[in-house]
Amino acid sequence: MRWRNALAALLLLLAPLAPLPASPREGGCRGTVHLTIDTGWMDQAEHIAEVMRRHGVRATLFVADERTQRGDTALSDSWAPFWRARAAEGHTFASHTLRHWYFRGDVGTTGVRYVPWGAREGVVLDREGLCAELRAVDDRLRAMTGRGVEPIWRAPGGRTTPNALAFAESCGFAHVGWTANGFLGDELPSDRYPNRALLERALRSIRDGEVLVMHWGIRSRREAFALVFEDLIVGLKARGFCFEPLSAPPPRLLAETKR
Repeated sequence: MRWRNALAALLLLLAPLAPLPASPREGGCRGTVHLTIDTGWMDQAEHIAEVMRRHGVRATLFVADERTQRGDTALSDSWAPFWRARAAEGHTFASHTLRHWYFRGDVGTTGVRYVPWGAREGVVLDREGLCAELRAVDDRLRAMTGRGVEPIWRAPGGRTTPNALAFAESCGFAHVGWTANGFLGDELPSDRYPNRALLERALRSIRDGEVLVMHWGIRSRREAFALVFEDLIVGLKARGFCFEPLSAPPPRLLAETKR
């Protein structure tokens, strides 16, 4: 986790502080942001879902079959009612890979190393193997909710390789990460990054077109970010932002990726 914390901290320090757009758009929005939520520990899932329901926020949910605080996994039958409720509320689903392992480099032009977190060894996926990882999430969600994923995916940790991107694109999936200002910091240590500081940073720096990223809960964080999630939603709405789910990588994210 050290490299992720260091990178996240750097993003928080370097993210530019810019004013919000001055003129409202049609429908009363001064700008649009895209909230994305990865599975994670799932311990704050019901609270986060209730906040979104109360404020009419629709998000893009990147789902993997990760272990949860219940002792099960996020795509087990016990979570079917939760995902059905999110589908009914109008959230969209996307693939976060089935096993939530990490891509650790390419093997020639035909393979990519896929390794559990903290492990040195895993498997080498070819194109069909990677596509199967992405499609398995779609199959499971369809069985539980009647709705599958959008043609987008997110690699665990946001870490991709050229082969992983090319293999996924060949089976119809475009990768979606997040923008620098959209990193909400909910997986950082709360002693060094308390909720109030993360909230103030987000409300100060988020701009039109940002892709925000958070989780349904992070096991290692002592002060759950969900405690200020409603303040974030209320604050962004007060600044004129509307929330829209994704079905493709937004122009803002593509522009940041090309820098």
